[in-house]
Amino acid sequence: MRINIEDDAVAREENNLALIATFDTPDASDVASTWEFDVLKDEEHGRWIATLGADAIGVLPYRIVGGRVVLLATWVNHAYRNNRVATELVSRVLNEIRESGKKITVLCPVVGEFIAHNPEYLDLIDKIHPGSGAYPKRQPPS
Repeated sequence: MRINIEDDAVAREENNLALIATFDTPDASDVASTWEFDVLKDEEHGRWIATLGADAIGVLPYRIVGGRVVLLATWVNHAYRNNRVATELVSRVLNEIRESGKKITVLCPVVGEFIAHNPEYLDLIDKIHPGSGAYPKRQPPS
Protein backbone atom coordinates (compact mmCIF):
# COMPACT_ATOMS: atom_id res chain seq x y z
CA MET A 1 0.00 0.00 0.00
CA ARG A 2 1.35 3.38 -0.97
CA ILE A 3 0.71 6.42 1.23
CA ASN A 4 0.88 9.96 -0.08
CA ILE A 5 2.38 11.88 2.82
CA GLU A 6 1.21 15.27 1.53
CA ASP A 7 -2.38 14.08 1.07
CA ASP A 8 -2.31 12.51 4.53
CA ALA A 9 -1.04 15.77 6.07
CA VAL A 10 -3.74 17.78 4.28
CA ALA A 11 -6.45 15.37 5.49
CA ARG A 12 -5.14 15.61 9.08
CA GLU A 13 -5.09 19.41 8.92
CA GLU A 14 -8.64 19.52 7.52
CA ASN A 15 -9.80 17.21 10.32
CA ASN A 16 -8.11 19.38 12.96
CA LEU A 17 -9.53 22.63 11.57
CA ALA A 18 -13.05 21.19 11.37
CA LEU A 19 -12.90 19.97 14.97
CA ILE A 20 -11.30 23.16 16.31
CA ALA A 21 -13.94 25.31 14.56
CA THR A 22 -16.60 23.84 16.85
CA PHE A 23 -14.82 25.39 19.85
CA ASP A 24 -15.54 28.91 18.56
CA THR A 25 -19.31 28.64 18.90
CA PRO A 26 -21.16 30.68 21.55
CA ASP A 27 -21.88 27.61 23.67
CA ALA A 28 -18.34 26.20 23.43
CA SER A 29 -18.21 25.57 27.17
CA ASP A 30 -20.96 22.97 26.78
CA VAL A 31 -18.99 19.81 26.01
CA ALA A 32 -21.92 17.41 25.78
CA SER A 33 -22.47 15.85 22.38
CA THR A 34 -25.82 15.66 20.66
CA TRP A 35 -25.14 11.90 20.39
CA GLU A 36 -25.11 9.47 23.29
CA PHE A 37 -21.95 7.48 22.75
CA ASP A 38 -19.55 5.38 24.78
CA VAL A 39 -15.84 6.03 25.22
CA LEU A 40 -13.77 2.86 25.46
CA LYS A 41 -10.11 2.72 26.44
CA ASP A 42 -8.26 0.29 24.17
CA GLU A 43 -5.02 -0.11 26.12
CA GLU A 44 -3.69 -2.79 23.76
CA HIS A 45 -3.65 -0.33 20.85
CA GLY A 46 -3.15 2.85 22.91
CA ARG A 47 -6.33 4.74 22.08
CA TRP A 48 -9.66 5.89 23.36
CA ILE A 49 -12.52 5.15 20.98
CA ALA A 50 -15.88 6.92 20.82
CA THR A 51 -18.43 4.31 19.82
CA LEU A 52 -22.03 4.67 18.77
CA GLY A 53 -23.41 1.15 18.84
CA ALA A 54 -20.88 -1.00 17.00
CA ASP A 55 -19.41 1.94 15.06
CA ALA A 56 -16.26 3.85 15.97
CA ILE A 57 -17.12 7.51 15.43
CA GLY A 58 -14.00 9.04 16.99
CA VAL A 59 -10.51 8.10 18.14
CA LEU A 60 -7.90 9.71 20.38
CA PRO A 61 -4.63 7.73 20.29
CA TYR A 62 -2.10 8.03 23.10
CA ARG A 63 1.20 6.69 24.38
CA ILE A 64 2.50 6.39 27.93
CA VAL A 65 5.95 7.99 28.19
CA GLY A 66 7.73 8.49 31.49
CA GLY A 67 4.47 8.08 33.39
CA ARG A 68 2.75 10.79 31.31
CA VAL A 69 -0.09 10.31 28.85
CA VAL A 70 0.97 11.71 25.47
CA LEU A 71 -2.16 12.67 23.52
CA LEU A 72 -1.34 12.28 19.84
CA ALA A 73 -4.34 13.20 17.69
CA THR A 74 -8.12 13.41 17.61
CA TRP A 75 -10.17 12.08 14.72
CA VAL A 76 -13.95 12.17 14.33
CA ASN A 77 -15.94 10.67 11.46
CA HIS A 78 -17.17 13.38 9.05
CA ALA A 79 -20.81 12.55 9.75
CA TYR A 80 -20.42 13.44 13.45
CA ARG A 81 -18.11 16.46 13.35
CA ASN A 82 -20.63 19.21 14.09
CA ASN A 83 -22.20 17.34 16.99
CA ARG A 84 -19.60 17.97 19.73
CA VAL A 85 -18.24 14.44 19.55
CA ALA A 86 -14.65 15.76 19.71
CA THR A 87 -15.35 18.02 22.69
CA GLU A 88 -17.07 15.29 24.66
CA LEU A 89 -14.44 12.68 23.72
CA VAL A 90 -11.58 14.97 24.80
CA SER A 91 -13.41 15.99 27.98
CA ARG A 92 -14.12 12.41 28.99
CA VAL A 93 -10.54 11.33 28.25
CA LEU A 94 -9.11 14.24 30.27
CA ASN A 95 -11.44 13.44 33.18
CA GLU A 96 -10.28 9.82 33.13
CA ILE A 97 -6.64 10.93 33.09
CA ARG A 98 -7.30 13.31 35.99
CA GLU A 99 -8.80 10.43 38.01
CA SER A 100 -5.65 8.36 37.33
CA GLY A 101 -3.42 11.12 38.74
CA LYS A 102 -1.29 11.28 35.59
CA LYS A 103 -0.11 14.37 33.70
CA ILE A 104 -0.41 14.88 29.95
CA THR A 105 1.81 15.91 27.07
CA VAL A 106 -0.27 17.41 24.27
CA LEU A 107 0.78 16.84 20.66
CA CYS A 108 -2.78 17.04 19.33
CA PRO A 109 -3.84 20.59 18.37
CA VAL A 110 -7.50 19.70 18.96
CA VAL A 111 -6.78 18.78 22.59
CA GLY A 112 -4.70 21.98 22.96
CA GLU A 113 -7.56 24.13 21.67
CA PHE A 114 -10.03 22.30 23.89
CA ILE A 115 -7.90 23.05 26.96
CA ALA A 116 -7.51 26.70 25.87
CA HIS A 117 -11.31 26.96 25.90
CA ASN A 118 -11.65 24.92 29.11
CA PRO A 119 -8.84 26.12 31.41
CA GLU A 120 -9.95 23.86 34.25
CA TYR A 121 -7.81 21.20 32.50
CA LEU A 122 -4.59 23.29 32.41
CA ASP A 123 -3.31 21.62 35.58
CA LEU A 124 -3.12 18.29 33.73
CA ILE A 125 -0.39 19.54 31.37
CA ASP A 126 3.08 18.38 32.39
CA LYS A 127 5.13 21.50 33.07
CA ILE A 128 8.42 19.97 31.90
CA HIS A 129 7.01 18.19 28.82
CA PRO A 130 3.88 20.13 27.78
CA GLY A 131 4.07 19.12 24.10
CA SER A 132 3.83 21.11 20.89
CA GLY A 133 0.01 21.29 20.99
CA ALA A 134 -0.36 22.32 24.63
CA TYR A 135 -0.57 26.07 24.22
CA PRO A 136 -2.18 27.19 20.95
CA LYS A 137 -0.76 30.33 19.36
CA ARG A 138 -4.13 32.06 19.29
CA GLN A 139 -6.04 32.90 22.42
CA PRO A 140 -9.60 31.70 22.97
CA PRO A 141 -12.30 34.36 22.72
CA SER A 142 -13.11 36.15 25.99
